[in-house]
Amino acid sequence: MKHIVVLTGAGISAESGIKTFRDADGLWEGHDVMEVASPQGFLNNPELVLDFYNQRRKQLLEVHPNQAHLDLATLEKNYQVSIITQNVDDLHERAGSTNVIHLHGELLKARSIFNKTDIQEWKTDMLLGDLDAKGHQMRPHIVWFGEAVPMMDKAVAICEAADILMIIGTSMQVYPAASLMDYVPENTATYFIDPKPAIGNNKHLTVIAKPATVGVNEVVNLLKA
Repeated sequence: MKHIVVLTGAGISAESGIKTFRDADGLWEGHDVMEVASPQGFLNNPELVLDFYNQRRKQLLEVHPNQAHLDLATLEKNYQVSIITQNVDDLHERAGSTNVIHLHGELLKARSIFNKTDIQEWKTDMLLGDLDAKGHQMRPHIVWFGEAVPMMDKAVAICEAADILMIIGTSMQVYPAASLMDYVPENTATYFIDPKPAIGNNKHLTVIAKPATVGVNEVVNLLKA
């Protein structure tokens, strides 16, 4: 079975109704991202940060996978498929994809501020006073600005074993995630699906300047041909 590696970003989830990371003015739901997505922000105002992610969590539970998510899941019938996503939602899993790596964490999980390996499923509001078994506060299982990306090494190893690469709904401008495309073997057939791609066609790269729901379906049909 050929190995398809899929890199996804905010654009694929946006078509399910999930707001992209930040607005044109650089704010996220009216907040400076450093207030709600950094260790210092959590230290300064943990209630604000917890409430911010409580709102995101509620929104996630109200939306559904879109056709792009579903089409990617169907590829598993004929290919080994590894999805590496910058998104913190679970829409790939809900669509049926079985091998998903979350670079930036998962919104429906929480972890202890004391023990990074104490990770728990979490679908309700998180409050100050929600503690781990040893009495330490729980926090969103999200990789914040200034924190290491623990799944990066695994993602690099997956990319090094790619036969086909699909890049969907991401500008590939945010590091370290943007560097992953550099780890696929030379001459790997690559499909870049984004309405405003930040890259041009070359011999091994096909750019599809369309939304994920349209572009992914085109590539899936192309691979079936």
